[in-house]
Amino acid sequence: MKLIKPTRLQWISFWLPMPVITYVLIGQMYGSDALRSIKMWMLATLPIYMISICIWYLQVALMHFIQSRFPSIKQIPVRVTLLILVSLPIMLLTMGLNFLYFHAFEIEGYQLKNGDFSTGAILGFVIVLIFLTSWEGDYILKKYKESLQEKETLEQLSIQQEFELLKSQVNPHFLFNCFNTLSSLITEDAAKADAFLNELSKVYRYLLSSNEDSLSTLQKELDFIRSYLTLLKTRYGAGLEMQIDINKKYEHYLIPSLTLQLLVENAVKHNVVSKSSPLLIDIFTTTGNKLVVNNNLQKKTQKVTSTKIGLENIKAKYELLNKHEFRVLQDDKNFTVILPLIWQNTMNQKQKNKTIAFLNL
Repeated sequence: MKLIKPTRLQWISFWLPMPVITYVLIGQMYGSDALRSIKMWMLATLPIYMISICIWYLQVALMHFIQSRFPSIKQIPVRVTLLILVSLPIMLLTMGLNFLYFHAFEIEGYQLKNGDFSTGAILGFVIVLIFLTSWEGDYILKKYKESLQEKETLEQLSIQQEFELLKSQVNPHFLFNCFNTLSSLITEDAAKADAFLNELSKVYRYLLSSNEDSLSTLQKELDFIRSYLTLLKTRYGAGLEMQIDINKKYEHYLIPSLTLQLLVENAVKHNVVSKSSPLLIDIFTTTGNKLVVNNNLQKKTQKVTSTKIGLENIKAKYELLNKHEFRVLQDDKNFTVILPLIWQNTMNQKQKNKTIAFLNL
């Protein structure tokens, strides 16, 4: 049979009241004068403690048994009722055994007298109330924390599934567009197609690594977007220009992986890109930990079929990270996306836990 290990609170609830119990019992058995006798304290303390710790451990074991049979917070009335019904007789037995022990061995001439059991019963009742209140309160608090943890775990599992779904949308979408570009280049210019394919292999290595990291540093994303720009310029040449102006202090801030690729792809897809009307994309940082991606607006006259993956994907990722500063602005001349940059040291613990979960997907 496995021994029950008392909690820290249960140990405290034993040792803390024991001097009081010993004081009351000595005073009841031998009178107030005996309380000033060191000899009486030496004779009485050991047996009182030995009897009490045995009965106390029995109570701990019974309480553990009852809690294991009725563990729910909703079962508090049943659990408390059973604990009272079990604990009161046991505590009364403890007090009775103390008196009977001193009477049987006639320690310092003690003889059982009227009033001893009633005093012991009152003392036992008070101690039971202290035990049950503290132990049950500690148990309820523990179960409450467990329920919160379970709820957070379920929420995190749900978030992980959502994030996995978002990631699964990006790579096939990206590959589809790249293969379309490669297909057109093969028929137009075999040399450009070969160069494009070489750059594509480099870019896709990053895409594979981004599947392991749901958040990337801004510096890594910028390195990737420069390689991605090489792919685009293979096809569009002088029709596409990009300017990057990043404050170095933001290089180690985080953004959802592939965010810049989605935004650049979105700009190229929905706007005219030609040497006569170049598409200009500006990527820069501003105060307040913000990253801005802006392009001049020159919408294609022919309607473009859109899956609406790009912007919705980015927005959903930021919402999962509890970051709500994501903004999309548009006027007659410009299309602008404002992204919050994430610094891990400023995130609260719950957000850090989510981030760690994403990084482990």
